[in-house]
Amino acid sequence: MLKDNLKTLRKNKGLSQEELSIKLNVVRQTISKWETGLSVPDAEMLVKISELFETPVNEILGENLEEKETNDLKVISEKLEVINDQLSKIQKEKRKRTITFLTIIDICVISLFILLALLNKPYRSWDYNIIEWAILGTFWESFEWIFMRLAPIIVIVLTTIIIIKKNK
Repeated sequence: MLKDNLKTLRKNKGLSQEELSIKLNVVRQTISKWETGLSVPDAEMLVKISELFETPVNEILGENLEEKETNDLKVISEKLEVINDQLSKIQKEKRKRTITFLTIIDICVISLFILLALLNKPYRSWDYNIIEWAILGTFWESFEWIFMRLAPIIVIVLTTIIIIKKNK
């Protein structure tokens, strides 16, 4: 795969990401994104990389083609399109998982808020002469006091993040 091949070629040449970025006139973060699969180089950059590592572009892309294509840039563009589609699908799936996770947390916060409100401070009727009940009651009251003030803010923030992520 492209990301693994780039990393292997760079390491085989004894180059750091910083050194490679200087040779290709890009920032180091760009190299890092290529090697982690978060983005891919364009066709012209793949040709530069190919020349730098003295390796055919088709090998960098992870395929060994038997026949030499007449229009290498067209082939590279098609392969990049496939890779970009795969990256897009991965990012959409990641966003979907994030939205699901945030929704579950939001529901848990709302449920706990309602539960604490319905319980109506049961620790006030406990016998605080027993040290264990006193400690437990103090922790419960402290947690409830903080949570009941923060929960609405947490719900608003989580809901806002969910809406923003869904609209992307």
